[in-house]
Amino acid sequence: MTYEKKSAVVLCSGGLDSATVMAMAKNQGYDIYSLSFRYGQRHHIELESADRVSRHFGALQHLVLTIELDKIGGSALTAAIDVPKGRTQAALSVGIPITYVPARNTIFLSYALAWAEVLGAADIFIGVNALDYSGYPDCRPEYIASFEAMANLATKAGVEGTTRIKIHAPLLNMTKAEIIRTGAALGVDYSMTHSCYDPLPDGSPCMQCDSCMLRKKGFDEAGIKDAM
Repeated sequence: MTYEKKSAVVLCSGGLDSATVMAMAKNQGYDIYSLSFRYGQRHHIELESADRVSRHFGALQHLVLTIELDKIGGSALTAAIDVPKGRTQAALSVGIPITYVPARNTIFLSYALAWAEVLGAADIFIGVNALDYSGYPDCRPEYIASFEAMANLATKAGVEGTTRIKIHAPLLNMTKAEIIRTGAALGVDYSMTHSCYDPLPDGSPCMQCDSCMLRKKGFDEAGIKDAM
């Protein structure tokens, strides 16, 4: 199999982090293959945002896969569990919240890895962040490094030594404000993104969940108005 170094699978949730990552990949000259998931989450507004983001950046393909993680449950995003609201910044930085979806990034990256092999792409981009990350264990540098090592042990390309799979996590050590400034500099229109875990019936953000609060904090610190 011949690998094209300038093709990349970009995980796209429709949020501001994945939109920024896609802008960064596009700016680096990659042909974009966008990958999103219908995984039993509370709403599908984020998939509409993912479609807008993918089209905006000219993705050659936007693949949406269905995985029934709601049948596993264990998260406020996939089960009948209340989404935490109005938590303080101090509370946001302690422990792993109930919005953590068990093994989600491992599952998503595994699908991205499979698609990358088929496409002949050596690069996978993901918008994980280890600073403003709400305590999720699968957003840490150690995790990304471990998955990349595994990817090169578990693939035909890695075993045959024809290429080295690279997991790009360019937002890993950036604050939310730094992410927003970076995206703004690349011309990202954040009005096409969605961050809320528990949107109101009309689709507008609740402004009280952890994700909404982290987003607001980021825009405030970046000194940029959120057009969401």
